[in-house]
Amino acid sequence: MASAQALALAHRLVRALEDKKGEDILVLDISDLVTWTECFVLCSGVSDRMLETLRDAALEAAKEDFGLSGRVEGEPHTGWVLVDFGDVVLHLFTPEVRDYYDLEDLWADGKVVVRLQ
Repeated sequence: MASAQALALAHRLVRALEDKKGEDILVLDISDLVTWTECFVLCSGVSDRMLETLRDAALEAAKEDFGLSGRVEGEPHTGWVLVDFGDVVLHLFTPEVRDYYDLEDLWADGKVVVRLQ
């Protein structure tokens, strides 16, 4: 099971993403499956600009509440931005790119912690 700190960060990210109108938010506890992280947070945004806004909101929330600076991979125009906070990895997608990579199916053995449609 994911640590209390990882779950607290994941829930804080969910609130930040919800505040910026992120869609189809999912938190998976994958701590029993891998050793390099504890949770994935997946979220969709309908445009490049929205992915940028979601990324910035997540970075700000993690910095303010946990003193964490995430490592960002990818650019909004590609349709997939990853932000690695260590124990929690955030994946921001456009709906089309999210459907294509289908991380929900790939990581189906993870435990669903939060699912917001």
